[in-house]
Amino acid sequence: MHDIWLEFAKVAAAHAVAVVSPGPDFAIVVRQSMTHGRRAGTWTSVGVGTAILLHVTYSVLGIALLIKGAPWFSGLRYAGAAYIGWLGLQSLRVKRSAPQSSIPAVKTNPPTAAMAFRTGFLTNALNPKVTLFFVSLFAAVIDPTTPKVIQAGYGVWMSVTTMAWFCLVAAFFTQDRVQVAFERYGHWVSRALGVFLLAFAIALAIGPS
Repeated sequence: MHDIWLEFAKVAAAHAVAVVSPGPDFAIVVRQSMTHGRRAGTWTSVGVGTAILLHVTYSVLGIALLIKGAPWFSGLRYAGAAYIGWLGLQSLRVKRSAPQSSIPAVKTNPPTAAMAFRTGFLTNALNPKVTLFFVSLFAAVIDPTTPKVIQAGYGVWMSVTTMAWFCLVAAFFTQDRVQVAFERYGHWVSRALGVFLLAFAIALAIGPS
């Protein structure tokens, strides 16, 4: 019997590196937080974390490799590229806000909780690089003899910690001091995030299958 705790440590470490690395999840949470406020950023974070459970489910069921090898996997790649590219275009369209006092600007027309959740969920779920991460994780790190319930527990851990990390990101970027500091240049930050998302989408679309 292999050491479950050692395996869990490896899973947790690999996931921690992946979740804190800059990517579309980080960019969209920052964008939602700075543009629409902490509530939108938090619900977007919950959506990202919930999408992790989708990847874990097909990995635990042993169909991750089938998904990677399926003819429609390239279709998922293009769908993900299109969605992330659309988010990038939305970010590029952000206009400079009118000059404000030292009080952070009130966010107008914020998305509903469901809309913010959906944005976070789709950003993660449609990212084929996340699929490839879980394929690699379950193939190279997690022993096939590990009980399914333990593997599911790994998944819950990764989902919860993902939510927690991005909720912290949302909280940081919606602090009054940060909002005031970025109020003047917030539109440039949003546009920079848009460029990043577009570049990521293009790399997905033209990258190898």
